[in-house]
Amino acid sequence: MNFVIDVNIIVDLVLKRNGYREYIKILNSLIFNKNGFLCVSSIHTIDYVVNKIDSSKRSNLRKLIEKLQYCKSPSYIDITHKHFQVDPEDYIVDLSARAIGAKVITTDKKFLRDSEIAIHPDDFFDTLREDRSTMNFIDLEKQNSRISTSIERKIDAVFNHGKFIMGPEIGELEELLADYVGVKHCVTVSSGTDALIIPMMALDIQPGDEVITSPFTFIATAEMIALLRAKPVFVDIDPKTYNINPDLVEGAITGKTKAIMPVSLYGQCADMDHINKIAAKHGLPVIEDGAQSFGATYKGKRSCGLSTVGCTSFFPSKPLGCYGDGGACFTDDDDLAMKMRQIRVHGQDRRYHHPLVGMNGRMDTLQAAVLLAKMEIFDDEVKSRIEIGARYTELLKDYVVTPYIEPFNTSVYAQYTIQVDERDMLREKLDEAGVPTAVHYPVPLHKQPAFKEHEGDFLPVAEEVSARVLSLPMHPYLTKENQDRVVNLLIK
Repeated sequence: MNFVIDVNIIVDLVLKRNGYREYIKILNSLIFNKNGFLCVSSIHTIDYVVNKIDSSKRSNLRKLIEKLQYCKSPSYIDITHKHFQVDPEDYIVDLSARAIGAKVITTDKKFLRDSEIAIHPDDFFDTLREDRSTMNFIDLEKQNSRISTSIERKIDAVFNHGKFIMGPEIGELEELLADYVGVKHCVTVSSGTDALIIPMMALDIQPGDEVITSPFTFIATAEMIALLRAKPVFVDIDPKTYNINPDLVEGAITGKTKAIMPVSLYGQCADMDHINKIAAKHGLPVIEDGAQSFGATYKGKRSCGLSTVGCTSFFPSKPLGCYGDGGACFTDDDDLAMKMRQIRVHGQDRRYHHPLVGMNGRMDTLQAAVLLAKMEIFDDEVKSRIEIGARYTELLKDYVVTPYIEPFNTSVYAQYTIQVDERDMLREKLDEAGVPTAVHYPVPLHKQPAFKEHEGDFLPVAEEVSARVLSLPMHPYLTKENQDRVVNLLIK
């Protein structure tokens, strides 16, 4: 957790008021943990106050203050806000802290009363202990604190030009993402779910058609097939990777099969070459559901650039996530790209001319702006994910079933998912210790009420795995200290 120090704490330090020795301890803790900030708007006041004290003491205090970081408030200020009406300085400090996911340390009684993120210095160490006792499953606050300035700048640009729908950031992002994946075309869309249905519409999947897919994934994969009144055909999964078992795919192909939709689960690509070979033999397109694997590689090529179409999600918790819903489709097929672009804008190729039946599937310009900022650090975050995943595996390999990554793959570990006995008891133990967990996914799709026509399907691997998987905290900012906490609870 980050903390912003209100200027009154610095004043108390300078004047050596009651509690100043405790404030020095707080300051040293923030410097040591690199989570202390001053608001940019407070700099002049702090300089004025510090310059009033004896020069020998001034030097020591200034050295401490200079080790803190700086934060600033967003450009937009709501003049109707209660803080602005009464005390604009408090309001700016409050906004600055919120921008980096921080609490404000202050002795100002009104600030403490009016702001739910303000804490008194006496509560600092208790707040710190509470934060350390409950870790985040995914930590978006730390990511935001790292790129808040870039995000603010890019969002301000959108507000300035006012093109909130299909603004210039959309084209910029599509070009950047297509180059990153290594394909000719990227078509951004409004969600990862729309990224699945739009290619199927472009490929003219019709009612009664069959699409082969995995039963061990989020429901959106099969849901979009069913929404087109086509039939999802579930093929069991590989017991090691949890991705669709390519050896079983060809046996599921019938005269009604119109596409194959493998899912690259938990951050690792499915065996796309094997699947593509089968698809080519039968003249079928392949749609990779890469909602969890964007940034991963398969035989040196990136996820979403491995088949007829690749699709991904930019849901906030994904390896590359925006601040709402978003998604993208990738292809080298010019005609398919043109159709997907038309479908996302109600099937039109020019204003009020609609060759296709489409939908409103456009990505918001603001979300594109966020993703442009996040792409600046994405390679670094992928590297961290790979290192953290490898460390988890090294520490846990003798105690639980750890993720198996194919030697020709890299994984972005959208989830770090293990297999365990007595999962519910273990989850309860971790929860009591302040360690969040999740189960992805407790019920395979052929057992879901929405697909009751598949309840007789026999998919033993998916059924066994769904009863044993457990996902642990995983994100690029997971510290070794917190990782060790998780591991120690699992092995004891």
